[in-house]
Amino acid sequence: MALLFPEGFMWGASTAAHQVEGNNTHSDFWLMENLEGSIFKEPSGIAVDHYRLFQDDIALLASLGLNSYRFSLEWARIEPEEGQFDEAAIAHYREVLLACKRNGVTPIVTLHHFSSPQWLIRKGGWESSDTPLRFSRYCTHVMKELGDLIPYVCTINEANISIGIAKIIKRHSSNGSQAQVGINTNSMSQMQQYFMALGNAFGLHPQEVHSFLGPRTEEGLRIIFQSHAEAREAIRQVCPNTQVGVTLSLYDIQSILGGEENAAQAWHEEFLQFLPYMSDDDFFGLQNYTRTVYGPDGLLPIPEQSEKTQMGNEYYPEALGAVVRFVYNHLKKPIMITENGVATDNDERRIAFIDRALNGVHACTSEGIPVIGYMHWSLLDNFEWQLGFSKTFGLIEVDRSTQERKPKTSAYHLGKIAQNNALN
Repeated sequence: MALLFPEGFMWGASTAAHQVEGNNTHSDFWLMENLEGSIFKEPSGIAVDHYRLFQDDIALLASLGLNSYRFSLEWARIEPEEGQFDEAAIAHYREVLLACKRNGVTPIVTLHHFSSPQWLIRKGGWESSDTPLRFSRYCTHVMKELGDLIPYVCTINEANISIGIAKIIKRHSSNGSQAQVGINTNSMSQMQQYFMALGNAFGLHPQEVHSFLGPRTEEGLRIIFQSHAEAREAIRQVCPNTQVGVTLSLYDIQSILGGEENAAQAWHEEFLQFLPYMSDDDFFGLQNYTRTVYGPDGLLPIPEQSEKTQMGNEYYPEALGAVVRFVYNHLKKPIMITENGVATDNDERRIAFIDRALNGVHACTSEGIPVIGYMHWSLLDNFEWQLGFSKTFGLIEVDRSTQERKPKTSAYHLGKIAQNNALN
């Protein structure tokens, strides 16, 4: 029996500009991945050429039966030098938004998805007290130019990600494995050499390079959330009808007997402490891929017998429904699932992941929890940050030698679910 979701439910997929567009030459990541001795497996290059092929990609998304597309605008393209806004970049993103409109696709726009202008990093990056003002100025410009075409805005993608990165590095540094956010745990000497080169490239001491995915102080974390709050108010000044939220990366945090206090502390660190910054938001962007389990001595390793994804995560789609429920119990806001998916080369396992995840979401909507959309990560196989192109999250396969797109069976499967709901 087909699962029926609330009327108006948004069905779609997500991308991030740096991971799909290509030639993002003014961003910090472009510089970092092209350094000699880079910790990136490979540079992004033209990525999957979405900057050129967006019309076809959006039409393909719509043809599958999906009605929404979450994507990011690239700050480094729009403001390549501080205070200098690129009209051609704005015109490009206007065309992207118009392509959504022509295809009956609701655009959900993220204004910052990990990559930043190089000039921002040179001026202190995400540890500078001036960054909230600079970010809100960029957001104001974008909304003045494009806001009439943008119904939903996610200000910052995974604003809490530095907490998870710190835990991932601690967990995986001993065995060299990899995890969700694309951390590649090279040897310490390699890392030190790389960060020395990185500092030289930015004209800074290595410890002064504060990219979004880098190490974060408590003050830096506050600056990120303050950037969200100030951007939200700036957006509302320009476009009062646009719905504004922020996205967080959340595990389904569980515990065994004796681990309850550790799990509660993890929920506080990764979510609950940020509730005051989100109290005035219109919706919450939830991003979930797996679970973590705590015992009396802290985070437990993934059981040996558990199925694992290409990213080294436990294959556990049931996490999504549990996190939706937890979030809503503490933040009484509409929830948009802005990312959920699995890195695998076995598309049957992706289909099973989608079905099991959506079963959990359906249970939540049946309880009256206002989940307003599901954006699968990702639309296309793409550039997975430090891990390069080796991890396949996409509903659509890309032959990067020709840039040919080939929808996977999972793409048609999710599209059929969306179509069945549209008919009821």
